[in-house]
Amino acid sequence: MSTISKRPDPQSDPRVKAVFDDIRATRKSDFINNMWLYLAFDAALLEKTWADVKAVMAQPSALDPLVKEMLYIAVSVTNGCSYCAHSHTAAAKAKGMTADQHADLLRVISLASRTNQLATALQIPVDPVFDMDNAAQAPAAVDRE
Repeated sequence: MSTISKRPDPQSDPRVKAVFDDIRATRKSDFINNMWLYLAFDAALLEKTWADVKAVMAQPSALDPLVKEMLYIAVSVTNGCSYCAHSHTAAAKAKGMTADQHADLLRVISLASRTNQLATALQIPVDPVFDMDNAAQAPAAVDRE
């Protein structure tokens, strides 16, 4: 159940059509998912959001595309965004994520959530060796947990 209605013919707006055309070209697919169809209610918001997504997720960078999708899944799960967890899981699978990798990712998400909650609840102070201002004093190899 959305908070707004999809526009009946979003591509009647030339700005929206241009973004949709770029999504199709970038993804090499005719499919426009609901995220973009619903964002089409505001052409400026659609343009900005797509530009940001394209710059981070579709452009080559130091991170492998599958790693980016897996990170997106982790953040989406943590933020409780069912839509993004579903769409980025599908994208990760399309980029080659195996069932074993998915299971491992879920174990890491679960562990990080649990230990983050414990550290927050206990208000554990940050070790000085983890503080970059003290990096010169940090040992070469430090066990993080």
